[in-house]
Amino acid sequence: MAFDLFADVAADLTCGVDEVGRGPLAGPVVTAAVILDPSRPIKGLADSKKLTALRREALYEEIVERSLAFCIAEASVAEIDSLNILHATMLAMQRAVNGLSRVPSLALIDGNRCPVLPMRAEAIVKGDDKVPAISAASILAKVTRDRQLTALHDEFPQYGFNEHVGYGTPKHLEALRAHGPSPHHRQSFAPVREAFEIFGTLTVSRVVRSS
Repeated sequence: MAFDLFADVAADLTCGVDEVGRGPLAGPVVTAAVILDPSRPIKGLADSKKLTALRREALYEEIVERSLAFCIAEASVAEIDSLNILHATMLAMQRAVNGLSRVPSLALIDGNRCPVLPMRAEAIVKGDDKVPAISAASILAKVTRDRQLTALHDEFPQYGFNEHVGYGTPKHLEALRAHGPSPHHRQSFAPVREAFEIFGTLTVSRVVRSS
């Protein structure tokens, strides 16, 4: 399926689009759009979830260096809470595609839904494991979001963001019950909403570290 799609648009620019972060309780949803350069192939592209962190980091650098164009975008926690996670994800995908330095004629979207775009778009279920450009987008989005959540750990070490990057692990849920939500938690998600009901307001401040 993937190869047929690429054959159909061989003379045109095709971008792959993917997101990371729909399920976590904290942090933005991050998306990426990538137009690969056929003359500069990248070996080892795959679904970012199937790669080690070290391999993702190495591929991230190759994608940035060798792609014809790429753009990383996001929707904030506030946008997720006001729009819902699906619409916020579609918004972030629009931002990624519209932010490309070259305009693609076709956007291949991972999943079963497409955002509203000015060009033709095709949704591909498990596209991050089938289409190299979508795999590349998933890697850019994953590395970017993981870096963001790891950086948040320095400000809010009590949640363990460096370990679970915002997902609702038992440790994360326990920290929410013990400390209440931070400004980076999604109030529209049930475990966070329940913590707000218990604590009544944001209770956690950033950790101020002496230099």
